[in-house]
Order: sequence, then C-alpha cells, then structure tokens
Amino acid sequence: MTSILYADDTDPALILRCEVAIVGYGSQGQAHALNLRDSGVRVRVGQRPGGRGWEAALSDGFQPLPVSESVGDADVVCLMLPDERHGVVFEGDIRAALKPGATLMACHGFSFHYGLVQAPPGSHRLLVAPKGQGAMVRGEFLNGGGVPALVATDDGAPDAVFQLGLSYAAALGSARAGIIRTTIAAETETDLFGEQAVLCGGLTALVEAGFETLVEAGYQPELAYFECLHELKIIADLLHARGITGMRDSISSTAEFGDVTRGPRVIDANVRATMRTILSEIRSGQFAREFLAASSADEQNSPLPAIQPPANALIESTGQRLRAMMPWLKPKP
Repeated sequence: MTSILYADDTDPALILRCEVAIVGYGSQGQAHALNLRDSGVRVRVGQRPGGRGWEAALSDGFQPLPVSESVGDADVVCLMLPDERHGVVFEGDIRAALKPGATLMACHGFSFHYGLVQAPPGSHRLLVAPKGQGAMVRGEFLNGGGVPALVATDDGAPDAVFQLGLSYAAALGSARAGIIRTTIAAETETDLFGEQAVLCGGLTALVEAGFETLVEAGYQPELAYFECLHELKIIADLLHARGITGMRDSISSTAEFGDVTRGPRVIDANVRATMRTILSEIRSGQFAREFLAASSADEQNSPLPAIQPPANALIESTGQRLRAMMPWLKPKP
C-alpha cells in the first residue's frame, strides 16, 4: 500500500529559504502564489504585461514582472501555464535567465514527461500536483485544511529535491490532507487517461449517447436531458463523498439493480479494449504529438474550437432552456 505523508514528514523551512517564481497567474498559479505567500514564502509572479493574469496579480497585491525578470534570482521556478505553452515560454523567456541550480516545477507532468522542458545541467525537475482545481486549493487552505497532492522528481534526482517538493506542498496546505510520492510518468499518464477515457471524453460521450438514444426513441428532449445529464451531479456527488459502495447504498434498489446488471453491458469488453488503446497512445507519446501538432505556438489560438460540439446542438439548447428554470445553478457573483 502506498504510504501517505503528512506535516510531520515535511520540513517547512526548506521552501521558506527559497525565492519562488510563479510563471502564469491562472487558476492554479493564483492559488499557489496566494497560499505560498500566506505561508511566509517569498513569491514573485511572472506574467505577460497587460494580460488578465497581470491585472489579477496586481489586485492580489503582487508586483508582477515579465517572465524573464521574474525567474532571474528564483530558486524555484513554477510553470503554471497551459501545457502546450511550457516549452515555448521556457526556451524563449526562462532558460537564459534561469539561476544556476534552480529547480523547475510544474503542477502537471505533461511538459516534463514529453520533453518540452528539459532541466539544464545542475537543475532538476519537480512535480507538485494538488488534486483539485485552483479555487479548491485556495478555499481549503483558507478553511484551515488542504487538498491532497502528488509529489515527484526526475529519476535520479537527489533526495533534497523531493524534500523541497514536500515542503512546497506543505506550504500549499496539502500536508494537512496527505501527500503521495509518485513518478512524473505515472502522474502524467494517469491524469491524461482519466481525462480522456472517464472524466471528460468518456463521460461527455456517454451523456450525449444516452441523450440521443432517448430522443431517437421518441422521448421528449427535456426528459432525456434530466435523466442523462442533469441528474449526473447527484451520482457524482455521492461517488465523490462515499465511493462506489456508498453511492449504491444511497440510491434506490431499482437503480442499484440496474447499475450492477446493466453497467457492465454498457462498458463491455470492446470499451475496455478501446480504453487500453487510449492508454497505449498516451504512454507512447502519440496523444502528446497529436495535441501539440493541433496546438499553435501562438497562445491566442487553440486546437479546441474546431472539435467542440456546436452550441446549437439539441442537448445544449435543451439544457440552456431547462437551466433557466433553476436559478440556483447560476454562479454566485
């Protein structure tokens, strides 16, 4: 069984001795910068001048700097940009300015695992990956808790690099919840697989297929939306809080019987074979090559608009109409 590390396993002083540059001020970058600062860490923010992140950093009390200036004296440089931007920004703004021996860090291993960012001689790569969105990382910290995190280093990195990662994770609040040691490859590959086969790709495809099956059979789109998309949150919340067994204990006997007898027919041997193929594409680097080829070095462009479903798709238009009936779903200002 994997051991879980807590506050007593970390040395908070390690990260307090460091100057940390947070490059990118999106959801994770903002959460990391604020939590680190509140923990007493010296933090600077590297951001493109005039951008949304620049203004957000100013409003949070930081004095952001252009990326190359922010990393000059930093002992730890944290890449909090979109994965496809890591290599471009590292080569264009960071490498030449990097302090000898500085540690390169990210909160997802994509750019490390697939070679977009290589550590210069004397430096090492460190992964600290909180298992929650930035708002959760910040919110749990403010509530006196933390989000569990994964920590990994390059193969062969000295133990001091891992200890620094533990100290950084503790400053985020993660040692209050628990820290798991893993590898950069394992974090990257499992994260991508989960997104593609289950959490995003598999889930949205399943929802759309269920909706379309009911509509094609003559049922009202509103009913199909409620049953195949809207009520998904009920089950997701139960799974999140109680696991599979706890969820089954909380639903009706009819739903539970349908779950255990029909679920394996939906996720059959063919689906499992497809999942194995998707995992092999991730492990071989095929997915990374496809993603990077579809991405542009120009950060104003994205590979996504061309493959997103049209906004006027029936499931979307039905959902917009039904969500208007449920004001409690609107984000709080």
